[in-house]
Amino acid sequence: MSVKAIKAKPHSFRSESASDKALDIVVWILVLFAAAVTLYPFLYVVSVAFSDGGAVARGEVFLLPHFSSSSLDAFGMVTKYKQLWTSYGNTFLYTILGTIANVVFTCLGAYPLSKRSFFLRRPLNFFVVFTMYFSGGLIPTYMVVTGIGLYNSRLAMILPVLVSTYNMMICRSAMSSVPQDLFENASLEGASEFYMMLHIAVPLIKPTLAVLTLYYAVARYNDFFNAMLYLGDTSLQPLQMFLRRVLILSSSEILQQAGTAGAAAAAQNTLKIRYVCIVLAAIPIFCITPFVQKYLVAGTMLGAVKG
Repeated sequence: MSVKAIKAKPHSFRSESASDKALDIVVWILVLFAAAVTLYPFLYVVSVAFSDGGAVARGEVFLLPHFSSSSLDAFGMVTKYKQLWTSYGNTFLYTILGTIANVVFTCLGAYPLSKRSFFLRRPLNFFVVFTMYFSGGLIPTYMVVTGIGLYNSRLAMILPVLVSTYNMMICRSAMSSVPQDLFENASLEGASEFYMMLHIAVPLIKPTLAVLTLYYAVARYNDFFNAMLYLGDTSLQPLQMFLRRVLILSSSEILQQAGTAGAAAAAQNTLKIRYVCIVLAAIPIFCITPFVQKYLVAGTMLGAVKG
């Protein structure tokens, strides 16, 4: 190697290092921009909810809240509305019972599909995956649900969405990664399939189940379409239907419930009342997510389909 080539080599290394640093700077700028675009709407909602009503009406709130002695009046006004707490109770009921049913039936469906010795494994896998791409449509589904008597029933929020095919495929892949020797040894000891699923497969895929539980819980908590279709009784409707009435239709119900003085004080704060309802609805999800966030990456990768 010539002396000229040796001298040129460190220069090439410096060029590559500089280009890498430039690329890192561009990536960080894009990430920060995406984070700002994602975070700003939430910060704006929270700022409006905690700001003075006059400042909100004048359009003075952009990022930070404008506090005053009447900043929390809208919270008191909304929390006095009985339908809010009825909807909250319904949402927690549908979320808890629905998520438990989702996880249980997802495991019951994924376990046999993960067993290589199951003689119907391939055809059942085909039919399950087929439903991910083709379905009967909205009208046939509505006819089936109402035809079996689930209209204006709490079961209408649970049974029609009992299992997510995508989540069941993730759970099946996670169970397939469990060493088969464990099942063979347990079978030689006389363990049943249900016992092996409950005491071997399920404990070994806890990170995946934690992720699926989060997926199901968020979907249940945010579900309003099924409620809009099948629940005409307002006493059975979840929180999302309450938000729909407040955000899209009007806030007049809350203003009337607050009384004449409260309505006069909040007549200019219809927008603020809507944002207060959004903040109150988002609190449970923000409280639960940090406890399961550590399982997100590990659980999703564990249940990933392997090539």
